[in-house]
Amino acid sequence: MTPHECGMITRMEDISPRPLAIIKLGETFDTLRERRGDFEHWMAAGLGNTRLPVVVLDPRRGDTLPRPAEISGAIVSGSHAMVSHREPWSEATGAWLAQLVASRTPVLGICFGHQLLAHALGGEAGDHPGGMEIGTVEVELTPEAAADPLMHDLPPRFDAHVVHRQSALRLPAGAVRLAGNDFERTQAFRIGENAWGVQFHPEFDADIMRGYVDHLAEPLRAEGVDPAALRDRVAGTATAARLLGRFAHIAEEHDAAAHPGRS
Repeated sequence: MTPHECGMITRMEDISPRPLAIIKLGETFDTLRERRGDFEHWMAAGLGNTRLPVVVLDPRRGDTLPRPAEISGAIVSGSHAMVSHREPWSEATGAWLAQLVASRTPVLGICFGHQLLAHALGGEAGDHPGGMEIGTVEVELTPEAAADPLMHDLPPRFDAHVVHRQSALRLPAGAVRLAGNDFERTQAFRIGENAWGVQFHPEFDADIMRGYVDHLAEPLRAEGVDPAALRDRVAGTATAARLLGRFAHIAEEHDAAAHPGRS
């Protein structure tokens, strides 16, 4: 289902299953996109065998963001933009995310999306005082993750891919911190019942992560970081990758609850 087709439906909330929306707020580097596709392709592939139709919407180009009742859930992509710059499209998307959270519509914000979700609900996003975190890093769950619908049975520590200069510096009131590490205190959080932010990239595989390290090699060297050593430490992140499929299942359950007796 395309954004144009969605616009032709008068009451999309009556359609079952309702689409899962990928909100595209950025794109990867040209050389990587030519070889591997872009954020939306990686996220869609990570969803696995979901029964939900997937629609990609880009508010930067003027796509209309649907009403909460019209979708089963939303995944908000990363971006090379910065939440703290408060671009009009970013602020408008943040206001829409607040509506989704209020309506209990499942949300998963990734990297920029994670920071935007925190900002939109009253937290703060900005430059991390330690600079850039990039590569394959270990993430540690908090005790609160044991009861979380998305993360409840993950191992207490697992590897994940990261690349970011900004962070969710302060979480919104009522948010539950779910994961962190020595560099980034908030690698994951939940706000409300069905909204999550993850600073790491569950949609990245090792090849994509190496592509980011290679592309950013010069600025990394300028900061005294050895990109070759980072590249050598890139590893598989199968546990982190599972989160996309888990989120798709949560969105399926949310859609099914809106249409009991229908499949």
